[in-house]
Amino acid sequence: MCDEPLELPIDGVLDLHTFSPKDLKTLIPDYLEECRARGICEVRLIHGKGTGALRESVHAILKRRDDVETFYLADPVRGGWGATVVELKRR
Repeated sequence: MCDEPLELPIDGVLDLHTFSPKDLKTLIPDYLEECRARGICEVRLIHGKGTGALRESVHAILKRRDDVETFYLADPVRGGWGATVVELKRR
């Protein structure tokens, strides 16, 4: 097994399906901070529709962040209730 860090494209869209739920507590904050540093203030987190447990975990993390202006479920074209749009505060 390889322990090297995974290089993620920082483009404002993060699909959480490929990550373990235990990684979210560091993954989401790190990703949001990097987006903000690059001037990306709207981020879409794709958590899927499923049972809603992953969505609830994502929303709990977002509620605790001072750099999050607001967040809401995406419109149907961008994933509906399977994705959350995050608006970050501008620097």
